[in-house]
Amino acid sequence: MNLLLLSNSRSPDGGYLTHARDAIAEIAGARRQAVFVPYAGVTIGWDDYTQRVAETFAPLGIGVQSVHQADDARALVRQAEIIVVGGGNTFNLLKCCRAAGLLPLIAAQVWAGAAYIGWSAGANLAGPTICTTNDMPIVDPGGFDALGLVPFQLNPHYTNALPAGHQGETRDQRLAEFLVANPQARVIGLPEGDWLRVDGTDVQLRGPWPAKIFEAGQDVRSVASPARLAL
Repeated sequence: MNLLLLSNSRSPDGGYLTHARDAIAEIAGARRQAVFVPYAGVTIGWDDYTQRVAETFAPLGIGVQSVHQADDARALVRQAEIIVVGGGNTFNLLKCCRAAGLLPLIAAQVWAGAAYIGWSAGANLAGPTICTTNDMPIVDPGGFDALGLVPFQLNPHYTNALPAGHQGETRDQRLAEFLVANPQARVIGLPEGDWLRVDGTDVQLRGPWPAKIFEAGQDVRSVASPARLAL
């Protein structure tokens, strides 16, 4: 198991994945070809999305080919050295992956040794389900089960901030609702700029901010980065 799960793609300097460049290079190692899954893109065309990712990975010596441009997307995934899943809308991502028959193939390829890099929706997809995404359910994904590469749920872009005058629930309250309905689950709230590096059963938190760990019946735990998480 070789995963890089990023909260977000946009760096504080405005660059695209620039904050994660070293982490991407580290997980890629000697691998030089990546298969990109652009299906979370809704307001960006998949060709444009692929070009953006390709331009970001090129300085690292990594070529990018998208599943939506392949003659046989399943065959492309089956031979992937690196699988990259971008952010956007998690429901659209899951729906399209399921429709294309890619979910079991991605999972099998990662279990077989391919590296997995996902940010935002792509990080959500690595968990057992997408139920802790922040995204609006703009489409029916045909079920919430995801890749199950890690045993915990992810909440990227985590913040518990509440705008002045807003009377809706905080993020912590929403995650508490999830745990009432799913008391066996654990959730990692991953703030902007943070990521998880998973190597086998070793899970390490990296980035500038503390993450939050949510479990049913327990107080929310704050874990300062960097840290090895016992999950």
